[in-house]
Amino acid sequence: DLINKQVIVLTNLKPRKMLNIESQGMILAAEDEEGIKLLIPDKKAKEGSEIG
Repeated sequence: DLINKQVIVLTNLKPRKMLNIESQGMILAAEDEEGIKLLIPDKKAKEGSEIG
């Protein structure tokens, strides 16, 4: 569930069709022995901030 959550999105990707919808970015996640987890900021960040 992504509603009201901040996520990290990689946006400098070449657009491509996925399931017949054009994708222009990718939500970053990591996988460990417990499964896939979203990468989220530990503090609220300004929307559109660059990763440094």
